[in-house]
Amino acid sequence: RMTVIVRVIETFVSIQGETSFAGRPCAFIRLAGCNLACAWCDTRYASIEPGREVPVPELVNFVRTSGVRCASVTGGEPLLQSGTSELVAQLCEADVTVLVETNGSLDMDLIQPPARRIVDMKPPSSGMHGKMDMMNLRRLRTGDEVKFIIGDRADYEWSRALCAAHDLPGRAEVLFGAVTGRLSLADLAAWILADRLDVRLQTQLHRLIWPALDRGV
Repeated sequence: RMTVIVRVIETFVSIQGETSFAGRPCAFIRLAGCNLACAWCDTRYASIEPGREVPVPELVNFVRTSGVRCASVTGGEPLLQSGTSELVAQLCEADVTVLVETNGSLDMDLIQPPARRIVDMKPPSSGMHGKMDMMNLRRLRTGDEVKFIIGDRADYEWSRALCAAHDLPGRAEVLFGAVTGRLSLADLAAWILADRLDVRLQTQLHRLIWPALDRGV
């Protein structure tokens, strides 16, 4: 097996702050590079900094020796790197639950089972909603999750319509979160309850625990 190299911004162990795995200890591998520029991005450094080249076996060993049973491959946008699929495959062979967080703009079928894909569909306030690969909503499989980070009422209505058009709650775990400083969780919760949406309200748990830290959480 050839040794595959990927560019990495940071690795760390923390509490998973989002997705249905929120609250669980998790080993994070943040890869470098992103093809989007969301208005409210909170990890812009991952698209600006070049990162360091790391062999995949080194990253697998990091997860194996981390003492936790969940790993998240995130970014940036991890699917930009050709070595990501091999990284994910080897992590799955390490017998841990593997989450791959992707921004919704690239074909997520590059990631094969049993990894779980978390696809982050960008609503209008992000400025990137026109760059979504809507075919990803047809590629969903058991265990995948669809995340909407919502900044205002227009974002909510866009997300609600997409959920209805593609029967998303019937096919995947659907997560609605609020853009910090733009929309209150109370307002978002009220909208979800008024429409009786079959979605999970989420917050960025790691930001609540470590509000002063931008990295390593």
